[in-house]
Amino acid sequence: MYKIINKIGMAKSATFETVDGVIETPCFMNVATAAAIKGAVSTKDLNEIDTQVMLCNTYHLHVRTGDELIKKLGGLKKFTNWNKPTLTDSGGFQVYSLVSTGRKIKEEGVYFKSHIDGKNIFMGPEESMRIQSNLASTIAMAFDECPPALSTIDYIKPSVERTTRWLERCIKENERLNSLDDTINKSQMLFGINQGGVIDDIRIEHAKVISKYDLKGYAIGGLAVGETHEQMYHILDIVVPHLPVDKPTYLMGVGTPINIIESVDRGVDFFDCVYPSRNGRHGHVYTKHGKLNLLNQKFECDNEPIEDDCQCEACKNYTKAYIRHLLKSKEMLGMRLCVMHNLYYYNHLMETIRESIRNNSWQDVKYKLLNDLTNSENM
Repeated sequence: MYKIINKIGMAKSATFETVDGVIETPCFMNVATAAAIKGAVSTKDLNEIDTQVMLCNTYHLHVRTGDELIKKLGGLKKFTNWNKPTLTDSGGFQVYSLVSTGRKIKEEGVYFKSHIDGKNIFMGPEESMRIQSNLASTIAMAFDECPPALSTIDYIKPSVERTTRWLERCIKENERLNSLDDTINKSQMLFGINQGGVIDDIRIEHAKVISKYDLKGYAIGGLAVGETHEQMYHILDIVVPHLPVDKPTYLMGVGTPINIIESVDRGVDFFDCVYPSRNGRHGHVYTKHGKLNLLNQKFECDNEPIEDDCQCEACKNYTKAYIRHLLKSKEMLGMRLCVMHNLYYYNHLMETIRESIRNNSWQDVKYKLLNDLTNSENM
């Protein structure tokens, strides 16, 4: 059950009740592609930095370790020792991003080769739903095609129509699987995905079409894949008003702190992105005044924490100089501390956003956050 606590313009803060706990939105979901955050971050760590949702990847877990084995081991909850909500993506994006050669898209689904060992694989709506049911995630995503954002209308239109037909098959299979005796999570929720590239009419019409289905939530996919930020914000401006106001809205794969702030202001509830962990592994850390590159020589003798008022493990215990030393020495601890800081930063940015919407200070907080970030240079 989704309940809006307060709304300022399109920005909203809400609670979303699931079988695995209540999610407070707006929310950032930490990306654990293979059921782990890259950077030696455990589920215990995630709890300590107030993570609400862990996102795992259907395709990656299917081709390595295997969803059937994970089901035998009790699903993702027992497998990872994570007792809060999880979301699994459908595998669709990876099918298109990792295996662009030799891929065949048919009405029944997609034929492709594993990027790991070249093994022939078929995945369609039913297969994606079965994999996600085996993983026993809290939220499953519908199987869709994620075309390049700047594709032509001749490609986008039939692709979106097929995605709608695939959604109908996902709904039926999700309902069937939830009714089986051996299904671990019989309350698995299904989110549909809006597609359409950057073509206004197709995006709007698709939003209207998928809104007719009684889904638990709705995602906007196919963005942050080549279009400009301005194009992305425009798509949100025209699409979000056509999605159900009484259901959560999820912007897939986005993004930077500025992207998140701008998207919250346009009505988005859920976000996920690999930036915090990927950038952290390369020594790039986020602060309220911009992003720092700790490998820069100017931090060699810096005895201050990454951020003075941060309560993450890195900032409470170590200096920029020490973390830089670890990174330069190729010590795993340096990478871990940067990733931990970035995840803490993202989760607590969302907490600040939620509080400001609930206490009616969102406009002022939004202006300050954006002003501090846009007026600072990467250091």
